[in-house]
Amino acid sequence: MGILGLGVSFRRAPVELLERLSFTDDDLTKGYRVALDQPGVEGAVILSTCNRVEVFGDVSSYHVGFLGLKRVLCETRGISPEELADPLYSHWEQDAADHLFEVAAGLDSMVLGETQIHSQVREALRRAQAEGAAGPLLTGVFHAASRAGRRVRQETSLGAAPDAFVALGADLASEALDGLAGRNVLVVGAGQMAALAVKHLHRRGAGPVRILNRSLEHARALAERTSAEHGDLEALPAALVHADLVISATGAAGHVVEAGMVRAAMALRPDRPLVLVDMAVPRDIEPNCIEVPGVTLFDIVVLRDRVAAHAPETAADIARAHELIRDEVRRWVSRRRGEELAGVITALRRHGEDVVAGELARARSRLANLDADERATVEAALRGVAAKLLHDPIVGLKDRVEPAREREVAALLTELLGLPDGS
Repeated sequence: MGILGLGVSFRRAPVELLERLSFTDDDLTKGYRVALDQPGVEGAVILSTCNRVEVFGDVSSYHVGFLGLKRVLCETRGISPEELADPLYSHWEQDAADHLFEVAAGLDSMVLGETQIHSQVREALRRAQAEGAAGPLLTGVFHAASRAGRRVRQETSLGAAPDAFVALGADLASEALDGLAGRNVLVVGAGQMAALAVKHLHRRGAGPVRILNRSLEHARALAERTSAEHGDLEALPAALVHADLVISATGAAGHVVEAGMVRAAMALRPDRPLVLVDMAVPRDIEPNCIEVPGVTLFDIVVLRDRVAAHAPETAADIARAHELIRDEVRRWVSRRRGEELAGVITALRRHGEDVVAGELARARSRLANLDADERATVEAALRGVAAKLLHDPIVGLKDRVEPAREREVAALLTELLGLPDGS
């Protein structure tokens, strides 16, 4: 069995495709059911975020796993295989671990070093375990990825990027409105990105700021922490009439701010511009809003294209982060080989001990004239020779066996050396 990662990300896929591929909680249950029904797929973890949709599988072979995991994406999300032909990528074994570790560290995100992905990787594993889909192999690599992400954040200055991403959105809005001071602002959502948005709005003197969310309780909690107003989404159509800026960052599956809603609001305020900033994937704001006169829309596509120039990270930090990732991947590979080969290594050592014991038994009569110390010296020498002869092969097994071939090599050694079955 080996690890295969298959997916689509913002690097090669249009945001429209990412929206269609995105998994809701209900979709995940179906996705895991389909995954575990695939031949050769023993387990799976689905990672669905704003930037990517990826499936990591515990599979019998690359080819069988590729077909099975691709089928999971197509059948559960209603995507044709042809639509995935260009953007779909795959990573096998050590490359899959390397990719996952970089993802968990925020090195493969639209916003370099983003912190939210770290918790999303942990949550993806937790959900897979709850669905009975993550066995020891996937659990081990996801735990290792989490450790790698934690080290990158602790040992480099990466990690402030979400703040920079929201700051970029606020900068674009400020340019479009000729400043945010005194502007009437709606923040739709009450999560991390919404909280960062409120912080940046306050810094720029915007206000009043009103937080609208599907959960009124969550909206109230964020509003109390940030000295803002709050309400539920039912207030959105009326609130649009008075807003100068709307920043939306929810986890909704469909559009929260619709073109018809915006058009109706603008009809009641024909001489006032409205700026919309959409930080969500799937997008919260219907793209057709850009066609409404007086409306400016900055969505995830615009932000993605402009964020690189605003990244504050240094080349040294990025190089150090990749060095940490390589170190953690090496550790994972070593642990993986050790776990897979533990049985055969134990059997090899026991085999060496048995050979020594047999030779000592055959030479017992010739050793009869030796005293206890001399006999102990002979026995120690024989055991030392056996240990030295086995040392290099055992080290070679741990260091040189190709990924995903550990069990094959273990079975071959068991057969060649006549080791006990099940070793």
